[in-house]
Amino acid sequence: MNPEQGWLGRALLAPGSALADLTESVQQGLGSVSGLGVVAAVLAVLAAVRIVAEWRRRRLNARARQITVLTPPEVDAKGALAFWAHLIGQLRPAWARVLWGQPHLGFEYTVTPEEGAAIRLWVPGAIPPGLIERAIASAWPGAHTDTLEPARPPVPVAAKGVRRIVAGGELRLGRREGLPLSTDHSGDLVRDLITAADDLAPGQAACVQILARPVTGRRLARTSASTGPSGMLAALAREVLGMVTPGPITTRSSRPGAARDGRATDRQTTLEYTAAARAAAAKARGPHWETVVRYATSIPVSDDPEDTNPRAQARAVAQGRADALATVFGACTDHNFYRRRRRLRIATLIRQRRLGRGDVLSVPELATIAHLPTDTGLPGLQRAGARALSPAPEIPVGGEFTKPLGMADTGTRRPVAVKISDARHHLHILGPTGVGKSTLLARTILDDAEAGRGVIVIDPKGDLVTDVLSRLPSRMGDRVVLFDADSSAPPPCVNPLDIDRIGRGGMDLAVDNLVTVFHRIFHQWWGPRTDDIMRASLLTLCAQPGTATLADLPRLLTEPAFRARITHTTKDPVLRGFWDSYETLSDTGRAQLTGPLLNKLRAFLLRPFVRAAIAGGPSTVEFSDILDNGGICLARLPKGSLGEETSRLVGSLLVARTWQAVTARARVPAAERPDAALVLDEAQNFLNLSTPIEDMLAEARGLRLSLLLAHQNLGQLSRELRDGISANARNKIVFAVSPDDARDLARHTEPWLSEHDLSHLDAFHAAARLLVDGRNARPFTFTTRPLDPPIPGRAREIAAAARARLATSSPANSDTERTDPARDPRQP
Repeated sequence: MNPEQGWLGRALLAPGSALADLTESVQQGLGSVSGLGVVAAVLAVLAAVRIVAEWRRRRLNARARQITVLTPPEVDAKGALAFWAHLIGQLRPAWARVLWGQPHLGFEYTVTPEEGAAIRLWVPGAIPPGLIERAIASAWPGAHTDTLEPARPPVPVAAKGVRRIVAGGELRLGRREGLPLSTDHSGDLVRDLITAADDLAPGQAACVQILARPVTGRRLARTSASTGPSGMLAALAREVLGMVTPGPITTRSSRPGAARDGRATDRQTTLEYTAAARAAAAKARGPHWETVVRYATSIPVSDDPEDTNPRAQARAVAQGRADALATVFGACTDHNFYRRRRRLRIATLIRQRRLGRGDVLSVPELATIAHLPTDTGLPGLQRAGARALSPAPEIPVGGEFTKPLGMADTGTRRPVAVKISDARHHLHILGPTGVGKSTLLARTILDDAEAGRGVIVIDPKGDLVTDVLSRLPSRMGDRVVLFDADSSAPPPCVNPLDIDRIGRGGMDLAVDNLVTVFHRIFHQWWGPRTDDIMRASLLTLCAQPGTATLADLPRLLTEPAFRARITHTTKDPVLRGFWDSYETLSDTGRAQLTGPLLNKLRAFLLRPFVRAAIAGGPSTVEFSDILDNGGICLARLPKGSLGEETSRLVGSLLVARTWQAVTARARVPAAERPDAALVLDEAQNFLNLSTPIEDMLAEARGLRLSLLLAHQNLGQLSRELRDGISANARNKIVFAVSPDDARDLARHTEPWLSEHDLSHLDAFHAAARLLVDGRNARPFTFTTRPLDPPIPGRAREIAAAARARLATSSPANSDTERTDPARDPRQP
């Protein structure tokens, strides 16, 4: 091919001629197109660009979420630097920015009289879930985040009958964006912002919004072009020459004839220029963000068109409040400063969170205007009560052979649980009323019931048992044993003196427990003589054929004929000596000795529920069957119905009977002992056994009984109980406690959780220190999971099934023969 025949060949041989030919061809092409067509083409291109931009904006903003940040008690001033530097990694590659755009964040301060000051982050759906939350937790340890869909705009909108006067604007850099703002000034800019918006009237609102997205290298190069290395080198050269060269220094700004004043002015200008160049060079280092700052205040007014004066007043108030917000940013003035710009429809701009072309800021500059306040005494600020700690990886998430506790309050909010083998070391649950203890207990009870593990629950308030009954599956009705002090139906009977049920070998333990329970509950009126009388009387009754009850004790002490029939068969010489000395007393002397015991017994036995449940004859329920065969024993003993002392006494006797059944497991090989649980709400009321608490907890672990000990504060425990539970209940779950208790409990959680954290936990929010395979894991925080809604009528259905089961399980023939009046010397 001849090169002269082609355009490339002509361009190589005769460049000027080829260029002229190309120009002529372009002019002819443009001449053939009408002017209207050019305009239409331009408009079409602009419309396409606008459509693509709107499509990208909607795609970026889809599935947006709003993160409310609760400020921790102590804020690290450098946390904002770490936060914004960490998020610079969200900058997309060039091809992704061209196709999909670059998502931006919204850092917002909102102040209303109703909710106080809130700090929120608006996050588009294009940013992965959980990323911002983890960055906040890393930058500000102890901060809490609550992620929701944006429910309402930052600035309230008008409602029916109420109009909104909105004033505000936009802050943009007043000089070249390559020059920096001040990042080192006294005070806290966020504190000043919140203070400027303080004292709002009801319905008013203030908002400062900072939109930011990472900046590309190309944009940063354009930003620093005017203050790049050449400018800085020239300034440095002039400064060096001024130092070594005598005589005046002239610049372009020098005026002819300006002798001494000119030299001073030139010198100052040079120094200022040099300082600006150095500051710009320092700003050019590191990552950068493109930002826009918007602010607005909203004042509600009446929608009455005739009411013009309040509307004018509201406009003046709104403008004054908005100016106060903008004035705060004057503290950022250095080589650069913020200049106000009035923007139409500022409320719409803030609501839509659009970020067009903004100002380039370095990470320190952005951290100066967008951070958590460091002032600990800032009023109205929504603060985090306690730091949130994620559970260690070895903490179970649930499943078989675990007890569920709740959900972790950090990260992915995974479930947390405790292994059954570790629960044998017992759970100590502490917290005041209304913080979530009963919810946690109810969930563990329902889980034990579902897993077929035996569980015994003693509830002195009644709500816990009611919650469990209303949520148990119907199929479990035949496993339930129910003690309900408010029910008119006959309760089951658990006779603490039914020795035949536990064996004669357990008589001494039964009597010791019974005497100790009375002694500890009535310790103010209990002396050694009362203790001696009760112990000898109970041993005498238990030594007789048949089944003794507590109702026989007053008759033994006050009826001579009944006492003679019982004691004449007593073979124990010590007991015979006691009764011989007792008979030598006068009636008055006997009354003085037995009075403290008898008045307590009568107050106890005069209640029909107590007499039927404790002194109603042979026991109709065996706690060993409940523990070994997956039974569910629910004892509802409200103090309002029984009285505080009676409720404590009945509950303590049930615990004593449970302990007797547990100690009988010692005859069973360890591998054959099924796991069971004893749940004690307000546990300090019922731990009144003769066995020391530390020995009881240690033995229960080996016998595979896990105790859940719940109460409100450490002051409820005696020194013996406090030391025993602290050392032997090794799984600690702490809800919000008083500062005094937090000081003692922090020994179990420091340095991860301080006493401040333990005393500032939210409702249904707890700190846990659990065992994992017998070893202490580090503490963590979690939230309890709410119970499922109660099933209407389920509580009555389960109670009816329990009564029907009780009616069919009447005492065996041997029991009937054992209580035959003809053979029982206790009968008249």
